[in-house]
Amino acid sequence: MSLETGRRVLRIEAQALEEAMARLGGAFERAVEVLFECQGRVAVTGMGKSGIVGRKISATLSSTGTPSFFLHPAEALHGDLGMLARGDIMLAVSYGGETREIIALLDALKRLEIRMVALTGNLKSTIALASEVVLDASVNEEACSLNLAPTASTTVAMAVGDALAVALLEKRDFRHDDFAALHPAGNLGKRLLRVEKLMHTGERLPRVSPDTPMAGVFHEMSAKKLGMTTIVHEDGTLAGILTDGDLRRLMERHGGAVVNMKLADCMTRNPQTILSNVLASEALTLMEKRRITSVIVVDAQRKVLGVVHLHDLWGLQLV
Repeated sequence: MSLETGRRVLRIEAQALEEAMARLGGAFERAVEVLFECQGRVAVTGMGKSGIVGRKISATLSSTGTPSFFLHPAEALHGDLGMLARGDIMLAVSYGGETREIIALLDALKRLEIRMVALTGNLKSTIALASEVVLDASVNEEACSLNLAPTASTTVAMAVGDALAVALLEKRDFRHDDFAALHPAGNLGKRLLRVEKLMHTGERLPRVSPDTPMAGVFHEMSAKKLGMTTIVHEDGTLAGILTDGDLRRLMERHGGAVVNMKLADCMTRNPQTILSNVLASEALTLMEKRRITSVIVVDAQRKVLGVVHLHDLWGLQLV
């Protein structure tokens, strides 16, 4: 019985989304334009379940490049109206379109010259008629067996809010780096982190020239503690790499004579490299696939910029 109910609920909500998608048209395009032109912030408002949906829509807008905040309509009537300023735009979420608290704000919105977009299931409602653009979020039935509890209607409202946010994201040419800047913590931020933010540079970068004596190479590797060193030409371009593993193999073959060998005869001349704009997650995948513990970061001219170590990436817990 419960399984049948669950499937029925999902079927009703999926059908409601299909119908909402079919209705999407010029009003949606106008809403995107209005929100894109906003010189201030998008204030999202709603009561009850619509308010909960509104909070999520506002959060999604903010995290994808459209400054937004949620304004509780009842609190707005008791002082929070001061959160609004000229240049802001109101996105009102109200399925019936007759939410008293939002209607009570209409005069104040007109005085402040706040443009309004409505997300409603009633295109002839007071809120719809007071809005510059009206988005149709109506449903034929709620998934609730009593056809009372907001279920399909809140699903549609949430989805239309997501559609607005993504359309605005694309219109703003919002990119990975922009998203990462707004999500510095948590897994999202870690997944979008670039290696340029993690690489060892400057004094932390193990670096020697091709003519450095092996004793100097040993010292540099020991001091920088990355188990390797870059070998760099005078013009800054990469000549090669020497790792702890290379040294162990050399010692097995040549013993103590390694200290008198020329670096040019010991180094790997074409090591794995990456560009600084590569995602940290991509660098981790590369190192695990190639079974290496570090990778050299270079620019387009193969000038050495830094080194990323496997332990730095493991510490981010990217998987």
